[in-house]
Amino acid sequence: MKSARLIAVGATLTLAVLTAAAPVHADAPTAASILRAGAQKGIADGYPGVVGMVRSGDSAQYVSAGTGNTATKVPADPQAQFRVGSNTKAFIATVLLQLEAEGTVSLDDSVARWLPGAVDANGYDGSRITLRELLNHTSGIPDFVHHASFYNSYAANREPNRAWPPQTLVDLGLALRPPSSEPGEKWEYSNTNYVLAGMVIKAVTGNDPATEVTRRIVEPLGLRHTVFPTLDPALQGNYLHGYAYGWLGVVLTDVTVSNVQGMGAAGAMVSTLDDLATFTRALLDGQLLPPAQEAELKTTVPTGTADIGYGLGISRFQLPCGKWVWSHNGAVLGYFSTWYADDDGGKQVLEANTEYHLQAPTRGQTDTDKGMQDAFCAL
Repeated sequence: MKSARLIAVGATLTLAVLTAAAPVHADAPTAASILRAGAQKGIADGYPGVVGMVRSGDSAQYVSAGTGNTATKVPADPQAQFRVGSNTKAFIATVLLQLEAEGTVSLDDSVARWLPGAVDANGYDGSRITLRELLNHTSGIPDFVHHASFYNSYAANREPNRAWPPQTLVDLGLALRPPSSEPGEKWEYSNTNYVLAGMVIKAVTGNDPATEVTRRIVEPLGLRHTVFPTLDPALQGNYLHGYAYGWLGVVLTDVTVSNVQGMGAAGAMVSTLDDLATFTRALLDGQLLPPAQEAELKTTVPTGTADIGYGLGISRFQLPCGKWVWSHNGAVLGYFSTWYADDDGGKQVLEANTEYHLQAPTRGQTDTDKGMQDAFCAL
């Protein structure tokens, strides 16, 4: 799922800045202190926990606010895992770009070439939609998340083990409405695109997208705390609990254990601030892709929102201070995370918030995102 940018307690407030460099002083207008102030606002807005990170070169500073578990009141740990949601999309796009660099596939191939019959209902024709249009969200295929049968099941979180085969999710998306635009004509964010992209990876390689992401990205980069769950709805080890407010915004429910089969290649991955920072830096500075595919990654299409362009699993826009950033966010039940980076990933700001009830924007999202933007501007 996505946030509004491309489009909400009883925890004890605990704020700390952990640093790999010099300590941060409260009166210093540093990027970390600005991010900390934004995190504090997020806690005041009702977030159980917020963790953040600013990195410039090899120097990293960490921000922690609130609790990682409302039952134990343990402070939120910036080294802990969390569900990264749609930040998964950059991993999926990277795998397909690598396959293109190897000559196995072309992003200009039609979906039907690799998935015959998968997109062939309600007026949709997979022979007229390219893989590139899946990755940059110009396919015109609706988002299955909005189908009542999926949304109600996922939001209620009563079926964390329910099977959602990828083709079933695609069919739900196609059933929502007939095409409202030609392929390539209009940008419209849709998780269905990346479910299909994952299906293409399996058709091309014979392996699930989780296997290819792990083999091609996670293991080579040494992302020791990054996993791509395909069945197990639980988290293991050191992790932040995720929460969701009810519709009236009063009752906070622990939704850490939630369905990953419905998110799949569109948003099932789990990671940490450090691992996500390492991946996005490697992606942006060309460690993972040859120059031709790096250029494709960063070729953007207009989104309909001024100054915001979408590449392949990443977006680009200008901050109020004038700096341009690459970015994406991930919004799945219980977790909302975002990263900002400059063109080669040398400067980065990342944050994860531990509450999401499938609504955006909320005050917490707005306040913490402003803290992120101001922090990046201070780098």
